[in-house]
Amino acid sequence: MQTDELASRIRNGERRALARAITLVESGRADHRVQARALLDALTATPGQALRLGLSGTPGVGKSTFIESFGILLTGMGHKVAVLAVDPSSARSGGSILGDKTRMERLSRDPAAFIRPSPSQSALGGVARRTREAVSLCEAAGFDIVLIETVGVGQSETMVAEMTDLFILLMAPAGGDELQGVKRGIMEMADLILVNKADGDLKPAAERTRADYAGALRLLRRRPQDPEGFPKAMCVSALEEAGLERAWDEMQQLALWRREQGHFDTRRAEQARYWFGEEVRRGLLARLERDAAARARMAALGDQVARGDLSVARATSEMLETLGITS
Repeated sequence: MQTDELASRIRNGERRALARAITLVESGRADHRVQARALLDALTATPGQALRLGLSGTPGVGKSTFIESFGILLTGMGHKVAVLAVDPSSARSGGSILGDKTRMERLSRDPAAFIRPSPSQSALGGVARRTREAVSLCEAAGFDIVLIETVGVGQSETMVAEMTDLFILLMAPAGGDELQGVKRGIMEMADLILVNKADGDLKPAAERTRADYAGALRLLRRRPQDPEGFPKAMCVSALEEAGLERAWDEMQQLALWRREQGHFDTRRAEQARYWFGEEVRRGLLARLERDAAARARMAALGDQVARGDLSVARATSEMLETLGITS
């Protein structure tokens, strides 16, 4: 399919074309990268600015159940929702299960929703390498809410905060020392902490957990992009679909305030600058790996480090000098 035709079909909201385009941008083949860049350039002028929501949480906290219930709530309000779910890849085989559509069976059948699982591959930070480009494709296809579910490593989801407008942290009740379940770094990035599974026998524990997190959030320095009262902690039950509408109201209130104060557009500009730098760094590393002489020098220095003939610091310095870089 030609780039112009694919771009036109995406603008018309064709799901098959969108899925095909995401496969294209995720490909590492050189010819596919050229086609992907042409496609993204063709769609740059397409109007549409979706609200981008990042969702993180430890494994088993109920992210998939929450996304399904939350997504159905949003589509019922007339929104078009795209879910980009990132699954961890095996360090041995490189494969991923990619079972999010089976875990979100009701939402996957909703004509106003689109679910795309992607492998994290070697990317760090809880997201796949091309998730940011997939977000742009979903916006061009007319989705007004894009929800990014991270791999759920719990304490190192830094990249997702650089591609979303709001960062939601989903936590479980009765997890032992609650404040050790999430570290200061990720708490400082969170705009909203939702304590899930606030139902049945766990409801009192969920409320205690919420109070613990609310107290911890009050100790953090207030960020200039937050109105009074944010970030905040709330209880929800994805299973009983309780508290979801209130959580959505809070998200809308925060996003609206940031738009009115100019923080929204400023943050988008900062994110664009960040990803420009990331792409340049990745390109330089890829070019280094393709250089035969550089690979041979790296291998030789690596052998010396392995034998103990050179320290890591000395070998690094010599490699950078080989490349004409002074450390």
